[in-house]
Amino acid sequence: MAKRTQGARRLAEALAILKALSVPREQQNERSALVLLALLGMTPAKQWRSAETPLLGITEMMDLFRDHFGKRYAPNSRETVRRFTVHQFVQMGLVVANPDDPGRPVNSPDNRYQAAPALLKLARTYGSRRW
Repeated sequence: MAKRTQGARRLAEALAILKALSVPREQQNERSALVLLALLGMTPAKQWRSAETPLLGITEMMDLFRDHFGKRYAPNSRETVRRFTVHQFVQMGLVVANPDDPGRPVNSPDNRYQAAPALLKLARTYGSRRW
């Protein structure tokens, strides 16, 4: 039960971060909060100061949603995650697409995403006086 409570708390905190960043209302939702958590390497028990920047594909993100937060998205919703959250985060500069291979085609199944350095720096301050 504690893990579920911690997971809900992390989701609420991720939503608070998105609101503080003034992301569009369409991205102030659970799916976007889960993407933020995945791209910062956050788990329910992990503290914000320990956020990381794993390099993840959409399917890997969705696996993290399920494994760490108990949120299952159908495999056919990958495109929804990509088009309605990840793409917007890239456009806002919160996420970098393919930092390991910037020349990778946009339609490649090997696309990977990573939190931008500024987002990582900010996220690590969440809950502290520096926030």
